[in-house]
Amino acid sequence: MRLDVKKTFFISCFVLLSFVNGLQAQVSDSTSLPLLETTPEQSQIIHGYPSSPVKKRVLVVSAANLTLWTASFIALNKSWYANYPRSSFHFFNDNAEWNQVDKAGHLWTNYLVTRLSTEMWKWTGLPEKKAVILGGVSGVAYQSIIEIQDGFSKEWGFSWGDMAFNVAGAAAFVTQELGWKDQRIQVKLSYWPYDYPTNLVPRRNQLFGKSTHERILKDYNSQTYWASANLSSFFQGSSIPKWLNVAVGYGADGMYGGRKNTWTDKNGAYFDRADIPRFRRFYLSPDVDLTKIKTNSGVLKVVFYVLNMVKVPAPALELNSTGKLQFHFMKF
Repeated sequence: MRLDVKKTFFISCFVLLSFVNGLQAQVSDSTSLPLLETTPEQSQIIHGYPSSPVKKRVLVVSAANLTLWTASFIALNKSWYANYPRSSFHFFNDNAEWNQVDKAGHLWTNYLVTRLSTEMWKWTGLPEKKAVILGGVSGVAYQSIIEIQDGFSKEWGFSWGDMAFNVAGAAAFVTQELGWKDQRIQVKLSYWPYDYPTNLVPRRNQLFGKSTHERILKDYNSQTYWASANLSSFFQGSSIPKWLNVAVGYGADGMYGGRKNTWTDKNGAYFDRADIPRFRRFYLSPDVDLTKIKTNSGVLKVVFYVLNMVKVPAPALELNSTGKLQFHFMKF
């Protein structure tokens, strides 16, 4: 249940640095910042980035990565792990928990972190292949902060499953960027509040938080993760709109515990709600790649870049784990 801490931290960084990165790219098109002055050769811009490495930019991004990793490790250690007993480094197998929705969250989060980190390295003017690889390495390094500290926490442990999906998120970005030089299949999130019975709202609050912000980040019953494929990228030369995607989604609900619906509350009372079925849900739905929408506004480009981590609400066809097929007029 630490994924909410991880998501809150990295998504905040993603949004903030996306805007900073976008503004830097706009500035670099017209003038040089004093800190990042370049030679005439280095100031040549290709798609908003230098055509060759700018030493000061490389140093800035390298220092930012190192500082962010170190500061994150210290901050999370003091604000979260200090409240739980420590132990020697150990492993914990949580692969069967939450119908793997938490694992999809790891993949989505690291896909975003790698995406942004790669943009930062491209901004330095490094060769594209090197920037992409460094972006992937940086993404996995960021995510390892939680996994390493989990390993020293008596409450949890180092999860190979979490780490595997962290790496998968980075690989999903890196392989496409190196192979297609485009993100033809993007990883996205959507959220719609699960309808909890009144008598189970206390359990919801205990597991997933009382505020909407908390529940968006960690309510596994309310999240859906999507692989959103851009059709025109696969059918080049066709008349398909450049922004049109088709997305395959995965979610689950009816979960009141990691593995089963039994628990003991803080007062020692035991609850057995095995009567509530735990469903897996699979979806097929149209989507929009906001980054493919043409605009001359630099601000809008950055806004679209950030918002593209969320799937656009649209009609959807669902198949759940009972074999039931149903249509949703609008799936959020």
